Amino acid sequence: MRYDDSERAREVAERANALMEEVVLPIERERAGGMAVSSGTITELREAAREYDVYAPQIPEEYGGMGLSFRDSLPAFEEAGRSLLGQVAMRVDAPDEGNMHLLELAGDDLQKETYLEPLVQGEIKSGFSMTEPMQGAGSDPKMIQTTAERDGDEWVIDGHKWWTTQGVEADVLIVLARTDPEAHPYEGCSLFLVPADADGVEVIRDVPHMGGGNRGASHAEIRYENVRVPEEHLLGELNEGFTHAQERLGPARLTHCMRYSGMAQRSLDIAKAYISEREGFDSTLSDKQSLRHRIADAETRLHMARTGIRDAADRIAAGDEARVPVSMCKVFTANVTQDAIDLAVQCCGANGIGKDLPLSDFYESVRQFRIVDGADEVHRRVIARAAFEDVPEEELEPLTRFGNPNRERRGGH
Repeated sequence: MRYDDSERAREVAERANALMEEVVLPIERERAGGMAVSSGTITELREAAREYDVYAPQIPEEYGGMGLSFRDSLPAFEEAGRSLLGQVAMRVDAPDEGNMHLLELAGDDLQKETYLEPLVQGEIKSGFSMTEPMQGAGSDPKMIQTTAERDGDEWVIDGHKWWTTQGVEADVLIVLARTDPEAHPYEGCSLFLVPADADGVEVIRDVPHMGGGNRGASHAEIRYENVRVPEEHLLGELNEGFTHAQERLGPARLTHCMRYSGMAQRSLDIAKAYISEREGFDSTLSDKQSLRHRIADAETRLHMARTGIRDAADRIAAGDEARVPVSMCKVFTANVTQDAIDLAVQCCGANGIGKDLPLSDFYESVRQFRIVDGADEVHRRVIARAAFEDVPEEELEPLTRFGNPNRERRGGH
């Protein structure tokens, strides 16, 4: 399919495709399935991405990126998503990608110099510490329990977070905490930059979880006990933490969609190649109408997802928050990609659940997509709320009500 992408976006995506075909996928195929990637391999991949001129396309040039607009970056994200290693190579991997965007938007000059530039170069790692255990913030972020109290020229943070992606490896943590207990949480929380080695930061464990694949990313449980950070570690405006978090999450949801749509497309490509060669019951599997129709449906739905993502990105580029279109894209794409990868696994049979092909790793990775950055149910709630905001009651005027005969509609023959 050819989408309404700019010429520059297509050029960068073509180079990204070349990087994937010539460097990333060959390295992936040489590795044993499920094997964690080494730091040396990551360095090699990132050097290759720089050589192909596709490294950090979404980051302004002054911070070490390519300076593409958010909209123009999306096709490259999709190419990167075709392998779990591609995202790391091009420095479009979560959570650092979203955290870099947040630092770019809300950080001051010193914060950008201290954290953003090293993040872009891959010299440090970050975590976004927002989700809390039971009784705390999860799908309903208003339930946040972590606090930050001012003490002179410092902030003292106390709380309990978990599912902080890359939290075990992180050098810096972006922590959401309540700073005004009297205000509504949406108007009384702030973000803080907390060095992972600060006194009182305790990484309790890497929560055992599905997926991770050859990236081996952690999801950390972290306690913050009397953690002190200076005033200048406040990220963005005081009590505007949720506003800044939304500025991060909106675009991040779309970049997630593009990465996973690339994964879905590669899964379908693998499935098509496999069933075109595999024979059973007197013909290749690709000749079986039921499989052909299921592949056709998956390709159709994936195309619809890609189109919707670009529409939402255009709205964001035009200055619209696009909250409802983003929610539509997130919930639809998450289910489309999960179904496509599941279909690919089924098509490949035992080779689908084996580790010689990447489908098993993809399958483990994609299930989280319906939960992270907002569960399906949360996004459907956003969509439904907008759908019922202005119900056209006049459409029901022709109906007859009990005890109120509609005498003006007397049809007949």
